[in-house]
Amino acid sequence: MNNQFKFLTYLSCILILISSCKKEVETPDTPPVITGLEADYYVVVKEALLLKPVIENVADSIVWVVNGQRVANALQYNFQAPAAPGTFSLIVMVYNRGNISQKVIQITTGQYLNWETTTNTILPLEASQKFTNKTDVKWEILSAPSDLYRLSANNATAQFTSVSRGTYKLKVSSADLVDTLLITVRQTAKPQSPFIYKVFDYLPAPGQFVNELPKYNAGDTYETMLTKVGKELIGEDANLITLGGWGGYVVIGFDHTIVNVAGRRDFRIYGNAFGANANPRPNAPFGGSCEPGIVLVAYDKNKNGKPDDDEWYEIKGSGNFSAENELWYSSAVNSKNDTRTIRNYEMTYHRPTVETPGTPDGFISINNYIQWSNNQGQRGYKIKNTYHAQSYYPLWVKDEKITFKGIRMAQNGIEESGQGSYFVLYAYKYGYVDNYPNPHDNSGIDIDWAIDKNGNKVNLPGIDFVKIYTGVDQENGWLGENSTEVGKGEDLHMLGSNIATVN
Repeated sequence: MNNQFKFLTYLSCILILISSCKKEVETPDTPPVITGLEADYYVVVKEALLLKPVIENVADSIVWVVNGQRVANALQYNFQAPAAPGTFSLIVMVYNRGNISQKVIQITTGQYLNWETTTNTILPLEASQKFTNKTDVKWEILSAPSDLYRLSANNATAQFTSVSRGTYKLKVSSADLVDTLLITVRQTAKPQSPFIYKVFDYLPAPGQFVNELPKYNAGDTYETMLTKVGKELIGEDANLITLGGWGGYVVIGFDHTIVNVAGRRDFRIYGNAFGANANPRPNAPFGGSCEPGIVLVAYDKNKNGKPDDDEWYEIKGSGNFSAENELWYSSAVNSKNDTRTIRNYEMTYHRPTVETPGTPDGFISINNYIQWSNNQGQRGYKIKNTYHAQSYYPLWVKDEKITFKGIRMAQNGIEESGQGSYFVLYAYKYGYVDNYPNPHDNSGIDIDWAIDKNGNKVNLPGIDFVKIYTGVDQENGWLGENSTEVGKGEDLHMLGSNIATVN
């Protein structure tokens, strides 16, 4: 018993001794996580790059190592590029209890600021920080593999876009401050189409081809009619649709930005204009069936894929402010046409109350057919002719009246026979759809003709969307109303067409 007691006493002492010698085990921290840094950077020689990582979890120490040499122990590191170009391996290491996390970064230094983009895409540019508060920053192209590009600058910011692949060298300067940029333009991964890609909106004004181009069927809605318009206009094998009388419109888009190339016309929207074969007027200017559609353009500033109300600019055609310089103007005045150009015009059309004609009066089947009024204090009726029996009012529209707003151009249709049988609709000089035959140079549109709502010229890098609306309100006897028709749309640069502009 005595020996057993001694053994237990001895064992207890041993356990106490072991317990007193045992060290407390430390629990490691959660490993730090490094974010906020890119894997690669490009820095112009003699410029600085401030690196500010975001560290999650506890960080006891942050160490920066460049090309194997420790250069800093701080929360951030200011890399100073030397005078000679080179490549640098930078490692940032973050320590805490029981952990080391690191991120490897490669820094390349060179003489140029490098940018990359793809064809027919707007690249926003911003001058480097050394140009801060400078108000005389200039941008210029030093070398380019093609002249199919646009550089639109506004002091310290600019926008660049190009049709062609390759490397473009740019200079940014303000007095003695200079930066040189290299922009590498690559082909897009997905092939781009030079033709209309999408139809966003369609609302024709009443006219003799409405509900026929495209065909309305009972039960059609706005959505189904928009789909029908898309089937007619999208792609290379497009057909015609009608915009009806004054104000009727369509909004289309492309799958890329049409580049605003200096000195050239940039796009064309087809119509069905043609010249008169037997105009009795000697030495007459070009005319026949010219039904000009006014053009608005927009580029996708906010990248939401659709045109917004604040993005539209007016293409200033030759008659947007006055027709006095048109070659046919004096003849139109002598014919007692309404030759005024009204820039804030509004016109309302009412749904017809009668569709069934009475006894025809020549080419007129219903004389007081569609009631209209405008913001000039005028009102009257559009006729229904004997050649088109369907309703001229867009039947998918549920409203009893439709109001359009825009520019009403001078009436360009002149009856030349003196007997009411030969109407010639004369062409405006430039700037419209369905105003010249499609192959004619004057069917091309230059984006540089764009102006803002105050009439000021704008410097657009390119455009993504186009709106066309019928620009003339005129009845031309048996020929019917002046109605713009719209067909295929095409990017002239992608198709290799070089059409010089006019100023």
